[in-house]
Amino acid sequence: MKKKLLAFFTCMILLLITKPLSTFAHSGGHYHHGDGTIYNTWQLKNGNSLKGNFLMNKGDVIYLEKEDGKLLAVPIQDLSIQDQKLAKFKINKLNQINYNFDITNSGNSTSTILITILQYLLIILTPLTLFKIFKPILFNKYVLKNNLNLLGISLLVITTVAIACSKSATTNITNGNTNNNNTIATLPKTSTGFIDSAFTPYKPSITTKWDDTYFYIGSTGIPSHNMMIGITSWQQQVPISQPYTDNNSWSIPLQPAYATTPLSTKTNLMKGAVAVAVNGIPIFNALNNRGEDSYLIGELDNWGGHCGRGDDYHYHAAPLHLSTTSGLKPIAFALDGFPVYGSKEPDGSTMIALDSCHGHVGSNNIYHYHGTSDYPYVVGAMKGKVNLDPSTPAPENQILPQAFTKPVRPATSPLKGAVIFDFAAVGSNGYLLTYKIGAKTGFVKYSWDINNKYTYTLTDTGGIVTTTNYQR
Repeated sequence: MKKKLLAFFTCMILLLITKPLSTFAHSGGHYHHGDGTIYNTWQLKNGNSLKGNFLMNKGDVIYLEKEDGKLLAVPIQDLSIQDQKLAKFKINKLNQINYNFDITNSGNSTSTILITILQYLLIILTPLTLFKIFKPILFNKYVLKNNLNLLGISLLVITTVAIACSKSATTNITNGNTNNNNTIATLPKTSTGFIDSAFTPYKPSITTKWDDTYFYIGSTGIPSHNMMIGITSWQQQVPISQPYTDNNSWSIPLQPAYATTPLSTKTNLMKGAVAVAVNGIPIFNALNNRGEDSYLIGELDNWGGHCGRGDDYHYHAAPLHLSTTSGLKPIAFALDGFPVYGSKEPDGSTMIALDSCHGHVGSNNIYHYHGTSDYPYVVGAMKGKVNLDPSTPAPENQILPQAFTKPVRPATSPLKGAVIFDFAAVGSNGYLLTYKIGAKTGFVKYSWDINNKYTYTLTDTGGIVTTTNYQR
């Protein structure tokens, strides 16, 4: 009798060992969704760079997994300002993922493992209990004339229940995966040669470089065309050069990926750029930070641009005039990695119908946007995945990484009734802006020297002159 019982429990142990391990496993590796085999480059304040994928954080220290598999601890405060924001964004996303996983995929929690153990004990004890209760009444007479039949029935019951539990666990994990993108197409990595060819006609005014993750564009933020003329709703800002270089360059991701739900520019991204024109000038949302169409209310010049509160020049409308130089090449690249073409398709044919994102899939099976002369002008919604700055809530949220401006003087206020009708360079580092209010004329003359000392001379329509100096 002891030998038969030993054989019975041996079978039970073997069954438990051979049960699929997926009951206790969770899908996915160490990297956050979207990293794949691409290793991010992180910039430090001291000018050095590190390559590795964000893995986790402990307080104010992030851990990067390098190409050789080793972990590298990096204090967040040692990163550049731009990458500090990116690190905080990744920490926030990781916390969200962990929170959701704990709720929907609790297969690894202590309570769930305990429940699983109890389930197995129930599986083992059930046939033994049934045997004990019904043996005198039913089993000895009809089925269990020997203990071999008992062993067979026990194995059958255990196997059936174990398979049912296994399928149940697998189903729960799949249903809980809110980021299941199996139906989203995997896109090829964009050729750096293709991107660089679009920017080449505007060199050496701009510079380009790249790594495995991003294509970088450096510029002064001053285009080769004229500016400001035609503005009828003026904030009194004027264009100055911006340090869009080195760690503050514009960044285009080389590996675009379709977003599960495109991010609408009607209710998002009213701060910062959504694209970069091939002449190095950023392109902002068609709507200003008050939700108004900048073009329709007269804030833009004849080239679709104006200056922000940091005296930074940028477009809000599509710079279709660049097609004169660019031809059939892209006139811009969105910050999700997809190109922006002008009024024609890349092969020169007539532009086909646009979707709600303001683009479509081209003949190469890759998505692209188009610039048009009507709203939303460039991007209606971000077709590709983007990282959002967690410190800027919608609608004034922004995409990261993002190049930042460096103001010289405090922001100015709107000048009611002013119309800008002339803007001209004065020397190598200065400009003269001329405006009118009714029949009266006013001027803003400004310049800067090699030591970044800025001088602004304002002459209002009453002839009053005010001169102010600023050090950058």
